[in-house]
Amino acid sequence: MNLDLTQGDIASLIKKLAIPSSIGFFFHTIYNVTDTYFAGLISTDALSALTLSFSIFFMMIALAGGMSEAATALVGNALGEKKKESAVHIALNSLAFALVLSFILSFIGILSTPFLISILGAEGEYLSLSLEYINIILYGSLFFVFSFFLNALLNAVGDTVSFRNILIFSSFLNIFLDYWFVLGGLGLEALGIKGISIATVLTEFLTALYLFYKLRKTPLLKGKFVFDIKVFKALLYQGFPPSINMIMMASGIFIMTYFITPFGKEVVAAFGIGMRIEQIVLMPTIGLNVAVLAIVSQNYGAKNYERIRQTIKVSLFYGASLSFLGLVLLLLFAQDMMHFFTNDVKVIYEGVIYLRVEAFIIFSFVLIFVYLALLQGLQKPAFIFYISIFRQIVAPILLLSLFSYLGLGLLWIWLGIAVIVSLSAVITWRYSIKKLKEVDNNVINNGYYSK
Repeated sequence: MNLDLTQGDIASLIKKLAIPSSIGFFFHTIYNVTDTYFAGLISTDALSALTLSFSIFFMMIALAGGMSEAATALVGNALGEKKKESAVHIALNSLAFALVLSFILSFIGILSTPFLISILGAEGEYLSLSLEYINIILYGSLFFVFSFFLNALLNAVGDTVSFRNILIFSSFLNIFLDYWFVLGGLGLEALGIKGISIATVLTEFLTALYLFYKLRKTPLLKGKFVFDIKVFKALLYQGFPPSINMIMMASGIFIMTYFITPFGKEVVAAFGIGMRIEQIVLMPTIGLNVAVLAIVSQNYGAKNYERIRQTIKVSLFYGASLSFLGLVLLLLFAQDMMHFFTNDVKVIYEGVIYLRVEAFIIFSFVLIFVYLALLQGLQKPAFIFYISIFRQIVAPILLLSLFSYLGLGLLWIWLGIAVIVSLSAVITWRYSIKKLKEVDNNVINNGYYSK
């Protein structure tokens, strides 16, 4: 697939890109939900350990996720400008960049993980379970990083279907592998939580292999690799803000986990399950992020500025509709969703409260997803750095530290996070509107509007 996103009906293009991507991300979340489910079969301690490990692992791979989005934007811009040779050159250097990045992240992760987990208060069996899971994941980080970059390059040519297909396959394979590795059978002894991480690395290896196969069928690998430090620098420049955004997201989870840990392992487990359920509800809206980035990137390169505005308008309409549906689902079925993962009464109770608070900020996440994708596509990613620091680091530390000092309960932590997300969405929306007006001024001054 090699879509020209500079022409055709905007609504149809968004559906064509967002729906496969959303389905793919949905099954990716089901993949994580499967891990959470089997950790729950082991023990509440295993559930809590998985939550602690997730915050660390997310920080380690967040940089790869942000840098891969830079590859989408740079290749998309080149394709929009009809510079196919340049697009191939950028794509090949992006894969070389991914290789270097994967080794750096593995090295840093393996060295820093024991210290980071200990900060969260893990000790004894709790610490042992966390390290048992995360160390295997970190050794396989090469496959995670390459999957990010391979999918990013496929997104740049309008292919979100391949990622969807492999994630569907992987999610079903992961169910089988988790069952086999965690519980044992067919000559294999039960591996416990270690089995979950082994299954994850194996399926991620297959994901990277399949995406590479699909990328070879596009024009992006039809060229000779020539190392170009300028492309590496461009990836760093374009990818640093979204990478920081994702790192800040991971850091935000780490900070939240730090503040809820004193409330007990059951609350940590409830938070871990709640995040998985929240991700399922948000999946349809995350597909909009992929669609907006791909469409805006190509049309900005082609100077089709009016199509950029149309893309944002249609995406927000879809996002609002999906947000309302998510609100209803979380308010009505939060308890049933929690009960699927655990029978621990306290875990279920705390998880339901978390989910019902989060239900009211789904559209705030939509605003953040859509407008940050817009800024990346316009090659104006610097704002992402500042809003990420505010939303994920500064505001949570200040507000949650105040709540802790005042001795306020757990509910105040969930409400505080909701306020921070909503305020961040408003700030992001206002800044992005300002940048769109600058594009309009450029149009008026230079007469770029496409008909």
